[in-house]
Amino acid sequence: MKQLIYLIFCLVSFVSAQAQDSTTVTTNFKDTLAVKPDTSYWQRSFSGGVNFNQASFSNWTGGGVNSVALGALVAARALYEKDKVSWDNTADLQLGFVTQAGITRKAADQIFLNSVVGRKISPKWDMFGSATFSSFFTAGYRYTDLAANQNRFKVSNFLAPGQLTVAWGVAYKPNDWFAVRISPFAPRFTFLADQGVRFTEGPNKVAVRDPNAVAYGVQPGKSIRTEWLALQLQAALTRNLSENISINAKYLLFANYQTLDAIDHRIDVLLTAKVSKYISTTFGLIALFDKDFSDNWQLQQTLGIGLIYNVSTFRKK
Repeated sequence: MKQLIYLIFCLVSFVSAQAQDSTTVTTNFKDTLAVKPDTSYWQRSFSGGVNFNQASFSNWTGGGVNSVALGALVAARALYEKDKVSWDNTADLQLGFVTQAGITRKAADQIFLNSVVGRKISPKWDMFGSATFSSFFTAGYRYTDLAANQNRFKVSNFLAPGQLTVAWGVAYKPNDWFAVRISPFAPRFTFLADQGVRFTEGPNKVAVRDPNAVAYGVQPGKSIRTEWLALQLQAALTRNLSENISINAKYLLFANYQTLDAIDHRIDVLLTAKVSKYISTTFGLIALFDKDFSDNWQLQQTLGIGLIYNVSTFRKK
């Protein structure tokens, strides 16, 4: 819960800074209508929100469980463009908890950072280098298929796993809000900073702690796995669909040349619909297929209504 409070604090601090940095700069004091042109070459967007849900019951014959849910999310982007050089940075952060009958569980958790440096070789094509990082803020637990004396079982943590992919290739970039990047050389590093997440499944799929188990592709006794020879494909779309609706979507494919029968896929979608200036509804979806994590597709879906702050300096084209 401390990580969630810290994330909300950062969100409030950013909003306050934006509100203070609103003074118009002029070219001279005699003509206050002459505004100094923007020479920073930066375009920025930020969307941050806090969702809260609560329910309580007292002598309610229909039954029910007292519950409190709190979540925070941030989607930010900073794009630098000057002549033929560009630098595109995105951050998607999410953390949420739900407390029912006095028991707190994690409801959403994501750290996803991406940075891309490119140089134009034609009007719609770039050469680029990129770095992509993903992990979790805090520990994640399994609550089913446990031993009789357990009520939860740790299966993940910050940097357990964490993944960093460094890629080089070419990109098709027809505008500021859509891009497809192909990287024939994309080494990936998988980190396991917490050895306490290693486990196997015993009879009836009951989780059993096992320090000699392979975890997220990282071998026993190791804290990092390196996949040097790999291909990565990325597609990213960040756009306002209308005055009140925006979408932030990404697709990522990763293929190790040595295991082409086990290609990884990840889809991220965040839809935001404004109800009023500071109230909005958000829908988030993460779909992940990685055989080092699970043999099945993994899904995380969130839906919430709450306070949100949006700001953007992107030029309309």
